[in-house]
Amino acid sequence: MKDDINYSKAIELLQKVSSTEGFLASTNNVSNYKRVWARDGVICGLAALASGDEKLIQTFRITLETLGNNQHKNGTIPSNVMTNGEKIEVSYGGLAGRVDAVTWFMIGVCQYAYYTNDFAFVAKFNGHIEKCYALLEAWEFNNQGLLYVPLSGNWADEYITDGYVLYDQLLRVWALKSYNYFIEDELITTKIEQIIRQIEINFIPDSGGDKYHQRAYNEIDIQYYMPCSFSPAGYKIQFDAFANSLALFLNIGSNDFQDAIIKYSLNLKNEMKLKLLPAFWPPIFETDLDWNLLKNNCKYEFRNFPFEFHNGGSWSMVNGFYGMALLLKDKKIEASEILDSINTANAVDDFSFYENFNSDTKEANGVAFCAWSAAAAILLHQSLHSNFKFLI
Repeated sequence: MKDDINYSKAIELLQKVSSTEGFLASTNNVSNYKRVWARDGVICGLAALASGDEKLIQTFRITLETLGNNQHKNGTIPSNVMTNGEKIEVSYGGLAGRVDAVTWFMIGVCQYAYYTNDFAFVAKFNGHIEKCYALLEAWEFNNQGLLYVPLSGNWADEYITDGYVLYDQLLRVWALKSYNYFIEDELITTKIEQIIRQIEINFIPDSGGDKYHQRAYNEIDIQYYMPCSFSPAGYKIQFDAFANSLALFLNIGSNDFQDAIIKYSLNLKNEMKLKLLPAFWPPIFETDLDWNLLKNNCKYEFRNFPFEFHNGGSWSMVNGFYGMALLLKDKKIEASEILDSINTANAVDDFSFYENFNSDTKEANGVAFCAWSAAAAILLHQSLHSNFKFLI
């Protein structure tokens, strides 16, 4: 299957974005995409591991070293790094810091070490990871188990999620599980259990326990999926495809509730013209209360028009993780269909690997030759055809 043109083109793009500092987000030098990013770089690195390509795997190692070497003294991992000769430019976030840079770095180091059997790599970055661990503890603020994430604080950096954001809680679980595989710390085991329990209490129906925000929880009707976030101002109830995919991936929630997520997501996917899940659903329109929050949350230009970008746009990257989650739930046919849709999207305009698409018009949006769009195809392809599985 590796001679599949879609797979070959995806590998080719990862080769093109490989630099002496690691994986770049895109070959296009627009905005700040031609930099080594934490989340983009790690996702591309995970695809490198899945591919088995030694040169790409080496680029992943360099990516992690670039991020680790530029860790802030307080533990923050760079959102992105640009090197130009002797000059190094490090960003820890734009309008807000990026919480998920920390967790993706932890995941990346541990997954790399696991698949290359280089346990010394974790030891090399043990001090860095311990700083990350302590920082995540501090970001709980109330010491009750869930991270408190600022608006613009993760990959959906121009969207409306803030406070107790589901995606970030789940990434933290994966990061801690990955790290604990190597160090087997009882305190971390207990921490993982605490976080999972708080996710179940606050994001799942009929889960019992003391809610963070009981009044707000009572005002919503959780049925088919976990809402994307909540804060002191209440819940935001959009379906977050990435987060709910991670919930399936990490096997969080009862079997019945996971089945409800799968049923809802497949129905939604099948309603979409691209046959891909939108990143968040439903879209926010100008008549909605959250529009004012959305329209001002952009550093360069407004991109979150309805059905586009984070606001209902469809991303190959997100659907790659969704497809892998389906596969883990023995939905091989459905996962294969997702891969076909990802490949169709990536092939638009002679394999331009666009960042995302308008879910209504199917028009391409965002940056072309986006590396993690290629990574999604590689990850799902190898999961289907070579039995690649993450350390979970």
